[in-house]
Amino acid sequence: MKNRVNILIALGLLAILILSGCSSQGSNASESKEDSELDGVTIKVAQTGWGSYEEALKAAGLDDTPYKVEYSVFQGGNLILEAMTAGHVDFGATSEIPPIFSALSQKGENSKVIAIQQSHTLQQELVVPKGSKIKKVEDLKGKKVAYVNNTTSHYFLIKMLEDAGLSWEDIKPVQLTTSDGLAALVGGKVDALASYGNAILSAHENDAVTVASAKDILSGNFQLNASTAAIEDPKKHKAIVDYISRLNKAYEWQRQHKEEWAKIVAANTKQPVKQALQTLEEGEAQKPTKIIPNSEVTVDSQQDIIETFKDVGIIEKSLDAKTFWSDKFDKELTKVLKK
Repeated sequence: MKNRVNILIALGLLAILILSGCSSQGSNASESKEDSELDGVTIKVAQTGWGSYEEALKAAGLDDTPYKVEYSVFQGGNLILEAMTAGHVDFGATSEIPPIFSALSQKGENSKVIAIQQSHTLQQELVVPKGSKIKKVEDLKGKKVAYVNNTTSHYFLIKMLEDAGLSWEDIKPVQLTTSDGLAALVGGKVDALASYGNAILSAHENDAVTVASAKDILSGNFQLNASTAAIEDPKKHKAIVDYISRLNKAYEWQRQHKEEWAKIVAANTKQPVKQALQTLEEGEAQKPTKIIPNSEVTVDSQQDIIETFKDVGIIEKSLDAKTFWSDKFDKELTKVLKK
């Protein structure tokens, strides 16, 4: 009798192991099937300033995608959306401003906002050369001020002027790219520069002085945009969801490996590691970088910007932000971003 019981127990354990193995194989088979569906798929990803996405996934060990990724680097979100309109880019991040102007010119037909990347608002500043007599925003009256058209610098410069009791007509605005704006400031061709990112870092390396910061003006919402063609392509759509999930995990990796990530940033942006680490720590303290699905709050934030541009006459008519937002990723991203 005892032997029979032992045999039954052994058979029961064997059955559990077999079922467990089948379950594991089924799960692996399912994942393998999903990966095989993306064989031959290529998504074209745009980055701003430097290859931050590419380097982040590589550093976090998340670059083993079952699809191919082709990267390109642009010096502004407006250029990313222009490339998206031309069919050269499938996915990329911009501030809240470029999609507005893209929608006005393209009627929102070529790209849509599919998610939000929340991030810090540091390194968005109005700066002047060392020794400048400009000490506050009010001193800009009649001065040449460089800015990057259709970007955060365009928006925060308007808001700074308004807060100082000035209008756009009170200054001599000079529309330049980030690199040309920096060169103009350093070369003495403009009196002040409203810019962001590497241009501000480089300006400070050339002894520029901050007159005002936009850290309390901007929302920190960076919009993840996808071309309408990629949104409607089932395979590219699936690849983009996976890519966003990986990107969000890479941001968490950065928080856990700050010094390692700071070295990568410093090497790519030509700044001291100490400075890169300080920016990372201050930025994460202000607002940790993460990706979230679209929401009414994030749409309303952009609508406020639209009305600001309309009020000062930069755009002639109002625009409903919802017309260039897409909810086709919401359910999928809500699921994968919780992992």
